[in-house]
Amino acid sequence: MIFDEDRPWVEKYRPTSFEEIVSQNIAINNLKEFVDHKSMPHMIFTGPAGTGKTSTALIVAKAIIKDELYHRNVLELNASDTVRMSYVRNVIKTFVAQKMILDDTNLKVIILDEADNIPNQVQQALRRIIEKYSENVKFILLCNYINKIIDPIISRCAVFRFINLSKEKIIERLKLIAEKEKLQIPRNIEEKFYETLFFISGGDLRKAINTLQMAVALDLIENLNLDELLRISGFLDRVSLDHLIKVINEQNFESARSQIEELEKIDSRNLIRQLNVNLNKLNIQTASYSLLLSNFGDIDYKISQGANEKLQLTALLATIIESIN
Repeated sequence: MIFDEDRPWVEKYRPTSFEEIVSQNIAINNLKEFVDHKSMPHMIFTGPAGTGKTSTALIVAKAIIKDELYHRNVLELNASDTVRMSYVRNVIKTFVAQKMILDDTNLKVIILDEADNIPNQVQQALRRIIEKYSENVKFILLCNYINKIIDPIISRCAVFRFINLSKEKIIERLKLIAEKEKLQIPRNIEEKFYETLFFISGGDLRKAINTLQMAVALDLIENLNLDELLRISGFLDRVSLDHLIKVINEQNFESARSQIEELEKIDSRNLIRQLNVNLNKLNIQTASYSLLLSNFGDIDYKISQGANEKLQLTALLATIIESIN
């Protein structure tokens, strides 16, 4: 088995051409037109994590910037970490104002990942730079939630929407990587293994590849244990999940709460997702179903905003039990 410990597989197997981008045909076909005609606008790539936005942005930049100028004329930033007012004024503005290397007709490209995390006031300053330098500098903004980008920026950009990847496409990519890395996955459990990787990823190809590499690094492949893979990824193993579903159906709140209280190495939002996808195993009253789904969303949001995880999970369990027929 070949295993390169020093290089993340998400980088090793990152797409290097439009043809290698998975399941984004509409966006890719339009982008090819822009690149072929050398008429690139400012762009926003929006969609869920792990759907190819960053890879596509890098492919676009490499297609329009000459190799010898790439590292001088392309600026890549993770906006959630670095882009604050002082950074816009001192770094981005300096970069765009510098005289072009060798030829004034060469474009510069700024790739801003997680642009939806830039504060509104900073986005206003960024908008003015986009307006002033649009002739020779093109921005590619990457975001999960385009509604967090201010309208004056959106109106100046071509918007490309990236869709969730299908289970089949993600598993196909994982199998390709496993083949190239010469992984010996037991035949009798191979399909279940890939389905578990897909479930853990939540449709995020990057996360699926990282989980596959983690399984190799922790020697989980040769003696494959899917429950161990779930546990180290912050999910309930199948036995514990089945027990939780059982006591919920029995409307045994105390037992369900005790199980939640005993949890240690679990991501609460992962547990919410596990319960959500297993609602068909719960005897939910039909009239309560829609309201219960809304409650799942509310609890998940509260946890994402820093609310006490076990308190929120306990509240969710109480709501589910009240909905049992």
